Amino acid sequence: MKIMLVVACALLDRDGRVLLAQRPKGKNHAGCWEFPGGKVEPDETPEAALIRELREELSIEPCESCLQSFAFSSVSYSDFHLLMPLYVCRQWDGFVNPSEGQAIKWVKPDQLHLFDMPPADIPLAAEIRDRLRR
Repeated sequence: MKIMLVVACALLDRDGRVLLAQRPKGKNHAGCWEFPGGKVEPDETPEAALIRELREELSIEPCESCLQSFAFSSVSYSDFHLLMPLYVCRQWDGFVNPSEGQAIKWVKPDQLHLFDMPPADIPLAAEIRDRLRR
């Protein structure tokens, strides 16, 4: 079974809220809320992929030293296995501006369970809720 490496980020604002982005129509899990990120390209580190994805999707510029490895999710689908490390980022340059037209929400960690999420994001949301309480 093919292993797909996808990286995600829990962006935390000064109020301790986490950014969720809604998956667009036409993609798997359309309408679900997820942590921003994306596929790691060949010869790319997870950190470099995450910086690229956050720049492309949200028009922000995190520095690599601002990314804290936090947790990971490992989920089998019918045709591949997804491995998704989650990083936490508390500082970045620029203002979050979704460049792909996706809806976004800033959510308190204890409210993450109220959102419909893809299977790989669900255990990560629980880790955030349990470990980042305010």
